[in-house]
Amino acid sequence: MLVRRILRSSLLNTRRAILRRQLSTTSKLPKSLYKFSRDRPRVILEAQKALTDYLHTTRLLPFVYAEQIAINSTFSLSETVSKIDFTPATFCRKFHRFLNYHPVNELQFFYESIGISYSDLGSVLPADKFFITEEFGEFDVACLLFRFGFPWNRLARLYEAQVNIFKMDLKVLSDRLLYFKSEFGFDSAMIVGMCIVFPLLLSGGSEKGSDVELMLDDLKWVFGCFDSGNCEMTDENVWIDTCRKIKVFYDMGCEKGRVESILRRCRDLFRVYSEEELSQKMAYFCRLGVDKMDVVMLIIKCPEIMDFDLQTRDFSVLGFLKHFGMSENEMDSIALKYPYVIGRNKIANLPHVMRALDLQNWFFEKLKNGNHMRMRSYELPDGSEGDNKAYKDGYEKIQFVSRPAFTLSKLEFLHGIGFGENKITIDLLPAVRGTSTELQDRFNCLIDLGAEFSKICKAVVQVPKILNQNPNITIQKVNFLLDEIGLSISYLYRFPAYLSFDLDYRIKPRYRFHEWLEEKGVSSTRYSLSTLISTGEAKYIAYVYRIQPAAPKHYLECFFFRKPSRVS
Repeated sequence: MLVRRILRSSLLNTRRAILRRQLSTTSKLPKSLYKFSRDRPRVILEAQKALTDYLHTTRLLPFVYAEQIAINSTFSLSETVSKIDFTPATFCRKFHRFLNYHPVNELQFFYESIGISYSDLGSVLPADKFFITEEFGEFDVACLLFRFGFPWNRLARLYEAQVNIFKMDLKVLSDRLLYFKSEFGFDSAMIVGMCIVFPLLLSGGSEKGSDVELMLDDLKWVFGCFDSGNCEMTDENVWIDTCRKIKVFYDMGCEKGRVESILRRCRDLFRVYSEEELSQKMAYFCRLGVDKMDVVMLIIKCPEIMDFDLQTRDFSVLGFLKHFGMSENEMDSIALKYPYVIGRNKIANLPHVMRALDLQNWFFEKLKNGNHMRMRSYELPDGSEGDNKAYKDGYEKIQFVSRPAFTLSKLEFLHGIGFGENKITIDLLPAVRGTSTELQDRFNCLIDLGAEFSKICKAVVQVPKILNQNPNITIQKVNFLLDEIGLSISYLYRFPAYLSFDLDYRIKPRYRFHEWLEEKGVSSTRYSLSTLISTGEAKYIAYVYRIQPAAPKHYLECFFFRKPSRVS
């Protein structure tokens, strides 16, 4: 009796803890529930019990599945509760009555319970079906997977990645799960973990040489590196974490079936470090713009890197280069060519500092050739190395501007793309407009279009306005430059101001007009694009007049479009 009471109390406390987590999510519950904020957890618990009873007794679902649906569909349940006018004292009776006389959309509860976000339910719910018996195939698949050991509220990971799993014949699916056990020796926890991370294992074929077969070989080797007798290994979460680590290597470009050959020299990467730690370190070095597999091999060859602090330390750009063996003459040349990068910065920004200096390959080769420990041994000396008085004065003035936090976020963006603590960086702040996120998106847009990192940083110094426009506008201008004018994106390095002129009211009309002049034989001189579009309107008309007195009239009538004035 006492043991039963303790178990019942423990189960109730567990359910209350789960409920507290569900109620504390950022999604908003229906407003009517806030009237009884103190009683809300008790109301939801009673609603879960009532819904379980309804699904089991009235709708004839097995109790264990009815309970899973009820306790894992908090927001759908809250939405239903909000339709009832009740007090805490009358809730239980009124909710039972409501369920009996107002059939609920059971599929909404079912899909939320398996883990589909409440806000995404509209995209998966069928328009003309409401009862689980109408989608019994998907429900039966969920039940089979749950009986095997899959957590009910994580089944959405399978559904969202490979929805055809829920259309599979039950015998085929069951045979598939048993195949993993008999052929590879995986236990249930292993199978659950690997299928949640790699749903393709359940739905894909196992033909020789297929991705599925190669992945299974990788999994067998990795799982074999662990002691399956350890009691912790019976928890599917351990295997989920392990498979996520494997996925990190797949995402980095590691070929399926080659995990053993890559990791054999460094098994501790899987034992010691979490998926997050592996992802963060690899992402850090990928920001150098080098090949992803080269980063993987660097981590394998130099696992000590995993313990480096690559986030919080400061460094002086010239001091760091000297620490890695750069000569004084080379550093003088760097300082003259890239003055906006020189100064102090955060070690977290080091990859982009190296790209801004166009030294990313030099630095990565240094790391690969055994100099990686210099990253750990470097220390910013006491004193003024990399210190800049103009930067400090400008930084102190930021607190007196109208929106200091906004200005500081722009400063963080500039440091993030490699700009150091110096006067040039401070002077750029008024010229670049937008939030740090917007500025980053605009900068990334140019990189994605094929521009070189260091050249775009230099272009930002020359013409800061290139970061003040929507990425879609930038894409249109670059496409016109490449496709119609026939120049390469490297032209922007010589004439970055191209991006600051209006495409429809300046660039297109003038370029197309001069194409027409050449076509008609009026002008035999091929003018540079910068000459065509950088001249002011009055001077441009005078310039066209010198080519042909009748040309300005034709330009204004057939090519020129006056930009609409803004209505105040």
